[in-house]
Amino acid sequence: MNYERPWDARLAYYLIYPLRDSRITPNHLTCLRLMFGVLAAIALASGNYFWSNIGAICFVISNFLDHTDGELARLTGKLSKKGHYFDLVSDAMVNIILFMGIGTGLMHSNLGGWALPMGIIAGFSVAAIFHIRHQIEQSVGKTQARQPNYGGFEAEDVLYLLIIVTTMEWLTPFLILASVGAPLFSLWVWR
Repeated sequence: MNYERPWDARLAYYLIYPLRDSRITPNHLTCLRLMFGVLAAIALASGNYFWSNIGAICFVISNFLDHTDGELARLTGKLSKKGHYFDLVSDAMVNIILFMGIGTGLMHSNLGGWALPMGIIAGFSVAAIFHIRHQIEQSVGKTQARQPNYGGFEAEDVLYLLIIVTTMEWLTPFLILASVGAPLFSLWVWR
């Protein structure tokens, strides 16, 4: 296991570095992350191939932006408990509504009425994973609770592949796997 900074966090640092003396705050970047997450969920809820791909692109941007607020906060010394809490709530909201959007969009697929409950289960399970990890960080410290990464990639980076999932029209198996895998992984993290 390697605990080096992941690639997306490194890239975020270099991209936001020019903002260090600007009027842009970490909370502005959190709001932008939240906005792209909402746009992703709305587009994915359409169930349309084109809009699902737009939604996946919006989510990838949102997922990347999640690293920028913390990088800017550390770089400018604007770390705050309120900002950290806002970031955590935004993370949870984006993941919940993302999977709800996918579930809504797949209600006219073979999953039928099961799609939305599956999306809700997956979304809340992913949010639970983030919450449990935060609780672990609170008790043992962020450094000790840092998730392992391999070659600069973390487990959560798999979500960057959503654009491949939508392009290949694999949202149905993706939702099935997420609705089973995310609850199991949340139990593993909790344990």
